[in-house]
Amino acid sequence: MLDIAAALHRWSEEGREFAVATVVAVDGSAPRAPGAALAVDSEGAAVGSVSGGCVEGAVYELCVQALGDGRTVRERFGYSDEDAFAVGLTCGGAIDVLVTPVRSDEPVLRAALSAAVRDGPAALTRVVRGPAGLLGRALLVRGDGSYEGSLDGRSALDRRAAAEARALLDAGRTGTVEIAEDGTSCPGGLTLFVESSVPPPHMIVFGAVDFATALVRAGKFLGHHVTVCDARPVFATRARFPEADDVVVDWPHRYLKGTATDERTVLCVLTHDARFDIPLLETALRLPVAYVGAMGSRRTHEDRDRRLREVGLGEGELSRLRSPIGLDLGARTPEETALSIAAEIVAERRGGTGAPLTGARTPIHHDVDRTPGAALR
Repeated sequence: MLDIAAALHRWSEEGREFAVATVVAVDGSAPRAPGAALAVDSEGAAVGSVSGGCVEGAVYELCVQALGDGRTVRERFGYSDEDAFAVGLTCGGAIDVLVTPVRSDEPVLRAALSAAVRDGPAALTRVVRGPAGLLGRALLVRGDGSYEGSLDGRSALDRRAAAEARALLDAGRTGTVEIAEDGTSCPGGLTLFVESSVPPPHMIVFGAVDFATALVRAGKFLGHHVTVCDARPVFATRARFPEADDVVVDWPHRYLKGTATDERTVLCVLTHDARFDIPLLETALRLPVAYVGAMGSRRTHEDRDRRLREVGLGEGELSRLRSPIGLDLGARTPEETALSIAAEIVAERRGGTGAPLTGARTPIHHDVDRTPGAALR
């Protein structure tokens, strides 16, 4: 549901009632991950997608039905070998979809949309398996651990659900957890689907060069908050980087030392100048960030590697450096180079190999847990 929070929040502000279908579990290969959503308003307008087209029509009708009868339902869509024309996924996997009507008197769901569009950390927690009377019940858990709403009016269950949701929120993950109806952590009674809404991951591009302009666009396309940093004020200007969220004039290593990073942060070093690179990478490779890449030729990389060893970096730290930056696409232009860097960032995040899928027998979605009902991302 939070996958399309901006559109749904606008509908909410306009007073529209709507129904939203959310992917809450994936088995095998599927086109969209848990959290993907399709919504339909009372006028029949639709936004979002749960399958990239395979089952959209059937899910649309479920949303219309939910708007009419006010019932929350869970439906599974999979592939049918027996009936090639049956509604299902052509990719061979299966998805479970929770369809929930959102009326004007649904404060928890509407508060979750408001938190998501304001980039406030929050986790929308809903019952997706359990007694029929609890299906779709929701809690909104905030970053400080406070929550609103109730699953069944019992504080013990709500506290347990809030604690489990807070753990996923702290990790910035969306997924399912199982707890008992009495509020204990024993699995088997209730399955909760937790959608985490966290600020976008930070991409910092060091070096206000032509390649950075294209990489900023790629970073924004991937959903990052993008900062450009360079010590040269003549190059680090808003006019050159209008699509960047921030343009900073500072020595790269000094800026990085004073900037908050986390396990989702991406650092791209495009300066390929030892004066900037070495102190910057000495700092970057000691941080628990998602990705550190540095531009340059193989000769530049060898010289950079030697210098980094001289300042005390070990094999474990150096092994984290992606240099030369990007995947081998034969890139020449800044746009092609930005594509190769973006592809490597995605591969690092999702566990991909970067190899062609044609003829390969490896999973297409590497980061999906293959156990039945798993829904982590």
